[in-house]
Amino acid sequence: MTSITLNDQHDSLCMEEVSLMEVAKEYGTPCYVYSKKMLVDNWQRFNDAFKTHPHRICYAVKANSNLAILNLFANLNSGFDIVSAGELERVLAAGGDPRNIVFSGVGKKPYEIIRALEVGIHCFNVESDAELDRLNDIAMQLNTIAPIALRINPDIDARTHPYIATGLNENKFGIAYTDTLSIVEKIQSLSHLKLIGIGNHIGSQLTELSPFSEAVDRLLELANQLLANGFELDHINIGGGLGVNYRNETPPSIQEYAATVIPKFKNSPLEIILEPGRAIVANAGVLLTTVEYLKQTHHKNFAIVDAAMNDLLRPALYKAWHEILPVISRKNQPDILYDIVGPVCESADFLGKERLLSIEPGDLLAIQSAGAYSFSMSSNYNSRPRVAEVMIDQNRIHLIRERESIQDLFVKEKII
Repeated sequence: MTSITLNDQHDSLCMEEVSLMEVAKEYGTPCYVYSKKMLVDNWQRFNDAFKTHPHRICYAVKANSNLAILNLFANLNSGFDIVSAGELERVLAAGGDPRNIVFSGVGKKPYEIIRALEVGIHCFNVESDAELDRLNDIAMQLNTIAPIALRINPDIDARTHPYIATGLNENKFGIAYTDTLSIVEKIQSLSHLKLIGIGNHIGSQLTELSPFSEAVDRLLELANQLLANGFELDHINIGGGLGVNYRNETPPSIQEYAATVIPKFKNSPLEIILEPGRAIVANAGVLLTTVEYLKQTHHKNFAIVDAAMNDLLRPALYKAWHEILPVISRKNQPDILYDIVGPVCESADFLGKERLLSIEPGDLLAIQSAGAYSFSMSSNYNSRPRVAEVMIDQNRIHLIRERESIQDLFVKEKII
């Protein structure tokens, strides 16, 4: 499913009721554009799919952390999965309830833990033995109890890109499944920690249900052991990672995902926490970019655009594929095979390779499925200002992040 449609009357692409040409005219390019309706609908699909069992949707903030998007989900009573103090403050600024925040990540610094305890988050997802000691020491200093859940590494192959696989023994994430019981014994000796849950997250962009199913089975087996030994768990966190269709992928639907998971909990009173990110925001966003030059060589045709790898890193980092469409179709011209490249001084600066397009300099292109891990991974490489973000609400255009100026790039710097 895509967030854009073709307006037959004007032969141009639209998002909701707004022409993407109008967005580019008002806010320039490059520019990220998001559909409010699709963001809300995608979140609601998760909520509806899991409605037959107590559950908590904790949106993975790293996927897209714009305040307007976080506020949309906060207004739906969403929870949030965070991995830094910066993400914590974003959620709070957007109106999120700290009691619905789970704090993941392998490298939590003391000041991050202190702040999370001060605001009263739901729990810390603990990823190592050493983290237990730090959490206990800080909670003791603050004369409080730190609620924790153990993130288990079940050594399950999620069959995804190796950079986004997180549930294998070779990955840095989580506590080895075989070490769990010894870690639990240690927790009993730490007076300022309270174990309230267990969980895992085995990877991102999963397109099969079997890894999810296997991971949940292992969590439930472990939870039953802990409950039998007197631990008062309140939840199992099944993580996120449900894939989306970028090209030819056939990921399970949200309903199929829920239908696999929920029956496993029929005899369990534990709340299900899930951490979707990409599956909610990826296909709700596009990146608009303008063709600056067409360059023909003996080996390749290049369409040089004003967006670059600093605006959309996924193709360079993962060799990720994003659909690229002209906003206005040139029906009377033949398609030509182009590499879509940016102006950054790296050969890795490509947004798409070998795309059949009928385009001219000045044309507008829409790079699809750009709502997740796109702006949030952007940078100022080559001293390029980060781009504007816009949200479409039916026939209205809202600027939700201003384009950075060149002066913004060095406002914090000092000459000595």
